[in-house]
Amino acid sequence: MPVAATAQVHPTASVGDDAEVGHFSVIGAGAEVGPGAVIGHHVVIHDGSRLGTGVRVDDHAVIGKRPMRSPRSATTTAGPELPITDIGERTMIGTGAVVYRGATLGDRVLVADYATVRERVTVGDETIVGRGVAIENDTSVGRRCKLETNAYLTAYSTVEDDVFVAPGVLTSNDDYIGRTEARKAAFAGPTIREGARLGVGAVILPGREVEGEAVVGAGAVLTGTAATGRVHVGVPARDVRAVVPEQLRENGG
Repeated sequence: MPVAATAQVHPTASVGDDAEVGHFSVIGAGAEVGPGAVIGHHVVIHDGSRLGTGVRVDDHAVIGKRPMRSPRSATTTAGPELPITDIGERTMIGTGAVVYRGATLGDRVLVADYATVRERVTVGDETIVGRGVAIENDTSVGRRCKLETNAYLTAYSTVEDDVFVAPGVLTSNDDYIGRTEARKAAFAGPTIREGARLGVGAVILPGREVEGEAVVGAGAVLTGTAATGRVHVGVPARDVRAVVPEQLRENGG
């Protein structure tokens, strides 16, 4: 079992057959690293985390980090102890990425360099979480999604299967913009339905819905609902036409 001499593996942790653990990596109590996993250098895998067969974790990544809570935090609560971090088979975690305790990643997920996946987030099989993407707490992301560089998914968002999120997309969950106690009962991230697409730099306001196969164009600001199979552009976004048939998933788009 090729575990570097400088690695620290807790006596209660388990490292599967043919797994590799790089120099100065730390594997905490009760953590499980599956067979054939490749753990880079200076990786931290916190207590109880579970990594499936063939998982790859690149240098300086952190798995199972517990959230910090400021006294002024509105969305990070103390709450009960979080469940373990659970990472499915053949998933890849890039350099400097942070996957928090309580996150669940499916099989063959890619979390690229410097991305952040917060607590109580689920990410479905074969989804790509691009470089620098931030997925905030209590968000669900479906299967086969593409979240591209520096996209931001706010807390309490729902993203269904086969959604495309272009670079620099921004979402929000707070219509009160950080003022008044009333906002805490009204937090609502957006809902992005199956097959929807968000263009470069699009902005989705709190609680709005992008219906299935809808498109929100580059730089658009969505203040209402994006209708099924329609293209929406502008500030504020307006419905301008139908999605061309060849771009619909049912037609192989």
